[in-house]
Amino acid sequence: MSNVAPTEVSPQQLARIAELGPLYAQSANAPAIWVDRLDSTEYENALRSIAQYPDETLSLYVHIPFCPGRCLYCACNTTVTHDTAWIDRYLDAIDQEMALAAEQLRGDHDVLQLHLAGGTPNYLNDAQLTRLTEIIERRFRIIPDTDLSIECDPRRTSAGQLDLLHALGYRRITFGVQDLDPQVQRAIGRLQSIDLIRDVYAMARETGFDAIAFDLIYGLPEQSEASFQATLDAIVDLAPDRIACFGYARTTAQGTHQFAIDAHRLPSATERQALFHRAVSTLTAAGYAWIGLDAFALDTDELAIAQEEGRLRRNCIGYTSIETDHTLGFGSGAVGDVGEFCVQNEVDINTWIARVENGELPVTHGHRVSDRDRRRRDAIEHMICNLELPAEIAAGCLDDEYSRLSSYAADGLVHVEPDRLRITASGRYFLRTLCSEHGAYFEWDRSRWHFSRSL
Repeated sequence: MSNVAPTEVSPQQLARIAELGPLYAQSANAPAIWVDRLDSTEYENALRSIAQYPDETLSLYVHIPFCPGRCLYCACNTTVTHDTAWIDRYLDAIDQEMALAAEQLRGDHDVLQLHLAGGTPNYLNDAQLTRLTEIIERRFRIIPDTDLSIECDPRRTSAGQLDLLHALGYRRITFGVQDLDPQVQRAIGRLQSIDLIRDVYAMARETGFDAIAFDLIYGLPEQSEASFQATLDAIVDLAPDRIACFGYARTTAQGTHQFAIDAHRLPSATERQALFHRAVSTLTAAGYAWIGLDAFALDTDELAIAQEEGRLRRNCIGYTSIETDHTLGFGSGAVGDVGEFCVQNEVDINTWIARVENGELPVTHGHRVSDRDRRRRDAIEHMICNLELPAEIAAGCLDDEYSRLSSYAADGLVHVEPDRLRITASGRYFLRTLCSEHGAYFEWDRSRWHFSRSL
């Protein structure tokens, strides 16, 4: 397994990586990926089909789009509000949407994963966080082993809130750090000192969360190798269990607020790759395994073990060692993977609420996945997660792509074995490019990931 990155990447290699295209670039306009409309009746039928198999398991993704302010880099499905009543109405609609879905399921399906993202889920006050969790527990079967996780803005976090979240059953927490350099923070409109991050991290550890994760972003304005190295060193010092390192995507079509970032202050494509290589080399040297595309986990973490054993998975919630049969998305813009459908809810909050209040499941886009589609997507997921593509998985659905991928052996990006392709250590930096050999079948992954990232 190619868990370790090369210790050195030459300027020529970095230039070649940049030439093939920016790694981790998000879709500029994710909704455009969806070519099929989906009505409530089709989705209801999909849920009824699940009801016939009560042993099948669920993951729940709940989208909370609200933020107290707008970070200039953000390309997520968010809205700024200071109206508590408006958030309460949104929770009313979440309750109604879950009731509509639960009615169609008509059975006790174990929920193995629950993830709150956004937006800023911990922007909700204590009463709202408690109410949301109680809504979910009332509508679905949360079992003792359910993996409950939440994404939080450290600037909105307090010791009391962490105690509440832990008491409600959340055991994994992710904090949006992005970058610790004050000049970079000013450029992206997100000020949070290293002292704040240390305090929040220490409080989360003391509270007893099983896993604490940080999100970082490379490719931001004013970032340099030296400044990003300082951020990485400070993060390694704290030793969170997991770290995600995403590339900044300038998608002004998603929000005009991104025009406030001076494009001339952004790193070049080659400089972006150098920043990411800094992250890889620093984190792997500190005992983190490089997971999939852009995540890192301590060698002892379940994700690192799952990747080493070839059983890592990826869904709307992220990389996981937990395999479930279906992912249900709730909230405006939420995405899901249900039965033979990939689905997305109405993105506009008002339209989403209106449809729910009218007694409709508020799906708007979807795609009916054929057996061949699913085989192709499963093969790509396996390559993203486990850094290999067995010939038996590719056979009949990825024949042409398998041949094209094999040609990258000359560049040292893949190693061709009799029964599989393995991604080499150098090939890790090209992983998204390699996966893009599969064309449109990679777009669903891009779309669902776009709407499941938080601040």
